[in-house]
Order: sequence, then structure tokens, then C-alpha cells
Amino acid sequence: MTTLADVSDMLKDVRRNAQLSQDEMARRAGVARTTVARMETLAKNDMSVSVLVRLLEAAGYDLKVVAHGHARTLEDILAEQRALPDSGPTR
Repeated sequence: MTTLADVSDMLKDVRRNAQLSQDEMARRAGVARTTVARMETLAKNDMSVSVLVRLLEAAGYDLKVVAHGHARTLEDILAEQRALPDSGPTR
């Protein structure tokens, strides 16, 4: 994702994947439906990060920052390490 248009498209995909209407997503996030519509179409060519986070949370998603070229976050790597069986101390 490199542009606001990419973020807008992702937001629409997230809403659809969660099988939410714009009305339902807006209600869960505590914003107006027109806010969802504007953010999905970039009607004002601007996007509030705080509202974006609320909308993503309403659809069951988190916003995470990942370094370019990396598919996994630090949280992903730590979770994978915790899930590995403990082989005991190495000698």
C-alpha cells in the first residue's frame, strides 16, 4: 500500500470480507455512514487515521505497520517463536 487510493481500496475490501454494509460498519465504529462512503471513495481526497483505525476495528482488523518487503510483522514472528515446542537448553 503506497497511496491513499490503496488504503481506500483496502478499507472497502475489509468491509466486504467482514460482510458488513457501510451502515453496519459505521454503526460499529460510531461514525456516520457518509464517513465510510467518503473514505472508501476518497471523496475529500483525505483520510483520518483515527477514523480508519476505528473502521478497521469495527470489521475485526488491526492496523499494523510493516517494513517494505516484509510480509510478517514483529508480532507475527514472536507469535511463531512462542508456538515452537520447547526443546530445552542446548549444550
